[in-house]
Amino acid sequence: MEPISNEIQRKEAISYIEKLLAAMGIDTHVEDGVIGDSIAFLIRTNDAALLIGEEGQNLQALNHIIKKALEQKALFPEGQFFVDVNDYQRRRFDELKDKARMGAQRVRYFKKEVTLEPMSAFERRIVHMALQEYPDISTESVGQGVSRKVVIKPLP
Repeated sequence: MEPISNEIQRKEAISYIEKLLAAMGIDTHVEDGVIGDSIAFLIRTNDAALLIGEEGQNLQALNHIIKKALEQKALFPEGQFFVDVNDYQRRRFDELKDKARMGAQRVRYFKKEVTLEPMSAFERRIVHMALQEYPDISTESVGQGVSRKVVIKPLP
């Protein structure tokens, strides 16, 4: 069996997402793009509040459902993508990078570790990536489940 080309994968994924949301009664337009270093499916809709939910909880659930479905269809077996609604994730990505950089500056100044608030795996990954460019800083994820957070530490 031939591997599915990226373009075909993306078109089929977009079609699946549009059909899923239409079945939920949500009028959308879906396109593919990139946020950070990840493939993203960008949903544009007037029903963003419903899809995003409080603090992005519905969007996390929607991401999970779509990833599982597309993995099962063998379109994205590794689940290496995420879903964004009206640029919510993109803004969150930028906020997290800023927060990580501010934390790194505090660590440099005070020479003490800084612990950020609990984050999803995706959010922690953004922080780790944002601080890779700091040679005198290290990051570590600590905690369990939804309480997992990033600790920013000075290198000795």
